[in-house]
Amino acid sequence: MSWSKKWISFRTIWLKEVRRILRIWPQTLLPPVITMSLYFVIFGKMIGSRVGEMGGVPYMQFIVPGLIMMSIITNSYSNVVSSFFSAKFTASIEELLVSPVSKHSILMGYISGGIFRGLAIGIIVSIVALFFTDLGIEHLFVTIFTVLGTSILFSLGGFINAVFARSFDDISIIPSFVLTPLTYLGGVFYSMENLSPFWQNVSLLNPIVYMVNSFRYGILGYSDVNVWYSMAAIFVFCAIFYTIAYRLLSNGSRVRL
Repeated sequence: MSWSKKWISFRTIWLKEVRRILRIWPQTLLPPVITMSLYFVIFGKMIGSRVGEMGGVPYMQFIVPGLIMMSIITNSYSNVVSSFFSAKFTASIEELLVSPVSKHSILMGYISGGIFRGLAIGIIVSIVALFFTDLGIEHLFVTIFTVLGTSILFSLGGFINAVFARSFDDISIIPSFVLTPLTYLGGVFYSMENLSPFWQNVSLLNPIVYMVNSFRYGILGYSDVNVWYSMAAIFVFCAIFYTIAYRLLSNGSRVRL
C-alpha cells in the first residue's frame, strides 16, 4: 500500500475509535472525572490537611500528578482492550485482517484511540484539579514525553491483553489483579522517602513508580527516582510492547475467537 492509503486506513480506524469514545461519553469520560474528584476531596482536602507537606509541597499538590497519571494509565488501557476485544467478539476484525490494510495501520489506529481517551481524561482531570490546588509545569519536555509514552505503553498493553483474551472476563483480570495494585503501590499517594529501605527497594520493581515520579518531576520538579532512566525505560518498553503486539496481529491465530 502507498503511504496515502496507509494514512487513510489509519485515520479511518482512529476516527472510529474517537467517535465511539465521544458517542458514549457518559461511560468513557464522565466516570473517571467523578472518581478523581472524589480522590481530590477525600485524600487531598480531608486527609491532606492532616498530612501537611510531602516532598516539600502541600499533600494535595503532591498527589495530583499521580492521580492524573493513574487516570491516563487506566483509561488508555481499558479503551483499547475493550474496543479490540469487541471487534474480536463480533468477528469484525477478520474483515480488516483479510483486507489489504497494513497491520501497522490497524495497530496504530487502535493505539491512537487509547491515546486519545487517555489524554482527554488527563486534560479533564487536570482542569478539575485546578479547582483544588495550583498546578504548573516545571519541565515541559519531561511532562509531554512521560504522558505520551505512558499512554502508548498501556494502550499497547491493552491491545496485547485483548489478543490473548477469550472472554469478557479475561479482559478484567489484568486491570483488577495487576494494574490496580501496581498503581496504588506506585507512589501516587506517598513518597518513597516515607518507606523503610526494604520497601523502597521492593518499590523499585514496580514500573508505575517510574512513570508517576517522572510525571511528578515534570509538574513539581520532585522525583524519588532517576527521571532519565525512567524515560529511557518507558521508551524501551514501548518498543518491546509494539513488537509483541505487531507479531501477534500478524500471526492472527489468537485474534480470532
